[in-house]
Amino acid sequence: MSWAPVSDKAGSIEPAVVRAKALELLARREHSRLELRQKLLQRGYPSDRIDSVLDQLMAERLLDEGRYAELYACNRADKGYGPLRIACELRERGVPEALVGATLALLADDWPAKLRVLHHKRFKSMIPADAAGRMQQTRVLRQHGFSLDQIKALFEQNDE
Repeated sequence: MSWAPVSDKAGSIEPAVVRAKALELLARREHSRLELRQKLLQRGYPSDRIDSVLDQLMAERLLDEGRYAELYACNRADKGYGPLRIACELRERGVPEALVGATLALLADDWPAKLRVLHHKRFKSMIPADAAGRMQQTRVLRQHGFSLDQIKALFEQNDE
């Protein structure tokens, strides 16, 4: 795969060429608009042509940030990441804040179960009795993107 810049002597790159490359990238996996734009820029396509092609792809719903956000969030949640981390990653990928919130709201009922699975995987479901052990487990679970309230609820549920 060559990432060498495409020469654009006298504006010779047609929008159809940019569209074909964008569709090729989208055929492999979903992308956010920002990701796709960056990939096309890296390949040397002119910015003005990229933007018009991306607008057209979004109008045709071939490029759909809502679909991308949902697939990305589900994939990351299945790998043990929580809502805080996933939200941050979606924002880094250029997904609008409204879509981030709506996507995470769809998964709101799943977070306790995902947290239990992660806790069992990392700690064999053992809740430490001492504060140092709880702090260590809390730190690991926070790094995975779960909130303190979610972690507290997990610990309280297992204390019962």
